[in-house]
Amino acid sequence: MTAILDQLRTAPRSVLGKLPGVSSDDDENRRPLPVSGMLAAAATLGVGLAALTTLTLVGWIAAPRGTLGAGLPGVFRTAAQLWLAAHHAGFAIPGGRVGLLPLGLTILPAVLLYRAGRWMARDADLRLRLPARLPKNSPKEQAGARRRAQLVLVAQAGVSLAAPYALLAGLIALVASNEITQPFIGEALLSHFVLAFLAGALATARMIGPWRVMLRLLPERVRALTVGTAVATAVLLVAGCALVLVAVVLNFGQVRELSEVLSPGFVGGVLLILMQLLYLLNAVIWAFSYIAGPGFAIGADTLVAPTGVQLGTVPSLPLLGALPESGPVPAWMMAVIALPFAAGAVAGVMVARISPSPSYEAAPLWGFLSGVSTGVVAGLLAALSGGPIGGGRLATVGPSPWEVALSVAIEVGVAAGIAAGVTNLLLLNKRARAPLDKAAAPVRKAGAAIAKAASKVGLAESDPRPLPGHWMDATEADTQEIPVIRDDWQDEHASAEAETLAQARPRPPEPEAGARPPRKDIVDESDDRGGHVIYVDPYAWDRD
Repeated sequence: MTAILDQLRTAPRSVLGKLPGVSSDDDENRRPLPVSGMLAAAATLGVGLAALTTLTLVGWIAAPRGTLGAGLPGVFRTAAQLWLAAHHAGFAIPGGRVGLLPLGLTILPAVLLYRAGRWMARDADLRLRLPARLPKNSPKEQAGARRRAQLVLVAQAGVSLAAPYALLAGLIALVASNEITQPFIGEALLSHFVLAFLAGALATARMIGPWRVMLRLLPERVRALTVGTAVATAVLLVAGCALVLVAVVLNFGQVRELSEVLSPGFVGGVLLILMQLLYLLNAVIWAFSYIAGPGFAIGADTLVAPTGVQLGTVPSLPLLGALPESGPVPAWMMAVIALPFAAGAVAGVMVARISPSPSYEAAPLWGFLSGVSTGVVAGLLAALSGGPIGGGRLATVGPSPWEVALSVAIEVGVAAGIAAGVTNLLLLNKRARAPLDKAAAPVRKAGAAIAKAASKVGLAESDPRPLPGHWMDATEADTQEIPVIRDDWQDEHASAEAETLAQARPRPPEPEAGARPPRKDIVDESDDRGGHVIYVDPYAWDRD
């Protein structure tokens, strides 16, 4: 897709100059941002539909006649419906609606939109439109104004990509309608706009610098809450993924039996595996809800939760063979409820470290607020992962969004509040040592002066520190006096020689003001100072 966009970028100005808002002057070498966003949106839709049409064509060849539509127009209409489903736009069918859509399919348009956003930022030269960097120690007002200008530019880039993308999605929704399935145009417009805006804004913000620089666009408190929410959500998602893998391993026999019952063949088996991989993210969020406590449903009057399992007839999807059997759950499974509290503890530590609070009471409140925001994200994920499959019993599939949001907010919020309060207390105590040490400096100086005065009157030793190691052992060091060089002694021959050498050689550089003076308590045994220093060998009697 990037190669196609690069060709559009290098297209003749005489052709692109006919588009509204495009200047054909040589001095204006960059396109307006809306035009770059329109080209990026069109390229994204074209590449995405081409990929899904190819996949649908393979399935149409392998599937029974008429399953994926009649002829090539039916294949393209099915591909358009898959593209809308990739953006989580539902469909109306006779007797109900289809809202249980694979979240894994959203990765395709998200990646394409992100790459299109990067190209749009380069094509419009948004880096040149960014506010100039400020020197260090600039006023907070200027830094805040620069941050707001950057956020405005990021939002403009997101809208420039999302607006034409949503309009084109509306046309695709009209084309994808038939007698059986009718897409909800409102959901299609909203989902396409939101996904394109997030991808375009993220791609533009990534142009400013690395990921850590992107977070600095946010105020400190908002950045702390964002990181805490992301960390807690990531911990819960990882725990849900691990739970799904364990369930598949433990119930692999049932999964294999369901696959053998379907007997889809080679091509059908590959497509079946692909479909289950696309629904894997949905299963992870369901396990996420199971860990939080409310669990999830596979139809009306069913429940899969740590408190118990009640199932009826489930769809013949091999991945659903990993569900536990109906009945009570082992007591040790209740231990999974501790995972949200662990995620909250990690989030609280991150919130306090990023944005410490000067008051002890505010830190727990900010930690609890991060838990509330994590609950909102969890409820949104629960809503996206579930949905109806027609009418009847399967009108309720997946977790309850409000129950998941409330449980996660309480569990993560309480743990995050406690962890943030404790971490903030430790940080405040650590930072309080600097002013305390500064205040204690006069006390230390007064103590040193008192010790020096006491040493002069004989009440204390002048230098209680032990001398460095000597070649005599401790017993002989007590009896033999260690020879030292007196400060007032001077060798006349050595002085004359040193003066002559100083005149013949350039003077060495003067020592710096902060350099430490040489140690005078260390004896240099390689220099006898003209023979005036006599060394006593205490082991001479042993060798005579």
